[in-house]
Amino acid sequence: MVQFTLPKGSKPKAGKVWDGPKAANGKKAKRTKEFRVYRYDPVEGGNPRIDRYTVDLASCGPMVLDALIKIKNEIDPTLTFRRSCREGVCGSCAMNIAGSNTLACTKSIDDISGAVNIYPLPHMPVVKDLVPDMTLFYAQYASIQPYLQTKEAPPDTEWLQSEEDRAKLDGLYECILCACCSTSCPSYWWNSDRYLGPAALLQSYRWLIDSRDDMTGERLDNLEDPFRLYRCHTIMNCASACPKGLNPAKAIGEIKQMLVKRSV
Repeated sequence: MVQFTLPKGSKPKAGKVWDGPKAANGKKAKRTKEFRVYRYDPVEGGNPRIDRYTVDLASCGPMVLDALIKIKNEIDPTLTFRRSCREGVCGSCAMNIAGSNTLACTKSIDDISGAVNIYPLPHMPVVKDLVPDMTLFYAQYASIQPYLQTKEAPPDTEWLQSEEDRAKLDGLYECILCACCSTSCPSYWWNSDRYLGPAALLQSYRWLIDSRDDMTGERLDNLEDPFRLYRCHTIMNCASACPKGLNPAKAIGEIKQMLVKRSV
C-alpha cells in the first residue's frame, strides 16, 4: 500500500523560539520578519524541528540568504546551510522557501508575505539542517558523461562551431545544477534510484545536440530505458521551479523525439 504520511521519525516538531531583535534604544525593532527554519542534527538524533527566528529587516540585506547569514552570525551559529557566490550562479543555496524550490540568494524577502518557511530541498536525505545529500544527484549527472566526446583527433586550436549550432545550446548550458527542478518532480521523488531526473536529462540533451560531439548514438543508447528517461510525464514542475528560467521538460521531450526518429 502506498504511504502518504511521513515516517514517525521524520515529522518535524516545534523547536526553539529565539529572542527577537531590539533597536538601539532597547525597544522592540519596528520592521521585523519571522523565519521558520528546518533544523536537523544527525548527531543529536530524534525528529527534526522547526526553529523560529525574528530578524530586524532594517539591518538586513534584501534576500533570504542575507537573513540566513544574519541569523547564523548574530543569533544562532549552529545553523547550517550551503552558500557561495550570492549571485545565482553556483546553485549552492538551493532550498525550499515559502513552499517552492529556489535559490536563497535570489529570493527577495519582500516577495514573501507572513512568516518565511525554509526547508531543505525535498525528497533528499538531509546531512544537517538545510544541507541535502547530493551524492545521487551528482552520480546521475556523471552518468550522462557531460563532456565533449569525439572520434577525430583534436584540432590544433579549438573545435569550431557555427553561430546557428551554437544558438541551439541556449537554454541548456545555463543550468547551474542546483537541483531545484529534480527535487520538484514527483516522478523523481518516487523513482530517483532509476529515473535520471530533469537536471541530468537537460544536460544530456545539451550534449546530444552539440554539433561538435560524435557520440550521439551512444548517448541515446544510454537513455533508452523505461525508467532513465520515460518516467517524465510532463508535469512541468521542473520548468516552474528553475531559478534560471530553463525548461527541462522541453529538453526531455526533444530527447524522446530523437529516439523515435532513430527507430523509424
